[in-house]
Amino acid sequence: MTNYFRITAYYEKEDLSAIIDSNGMFEKLWQFSSYIVQKGLKVLEISNADNFLDVNTQLANKDTQHVLLRAVHKGKPEYIQQTIDDKNYKAVKVKDMIYVPNKTETI
Repeated sequence: MTNYFRITAYYEKEDLSAIIDSNGMFEKLWQFSSYIVQKGLKVLEISNADNFLDVNTQLANKDTQHVLLRAVHKGKPEYIQQTIDDKNYKAVKVKDMIYVPNKTETI
């Protein structure tokens, strides 16, 4: 799962936040990040599938041609506390999608 990457980004000009996945389009995490920044978005969270935890969604199918817009909403992403297996994590929520960007960081 090393080529599955996730970014939470914010587009200040339109006050939009998004969760964007890449499953096979980029070889390295920095390439995906650079692509998102070139589109004018600010990267807020970035991780690969080995480091994040999905709360209410599943990984997307492999797609070597496209990035995958998983969630978008008006405003900045919401940071919430999420309990998984009796551990409390800092989670990110965009629209209805919630995930933990760093499963090694508990609160």
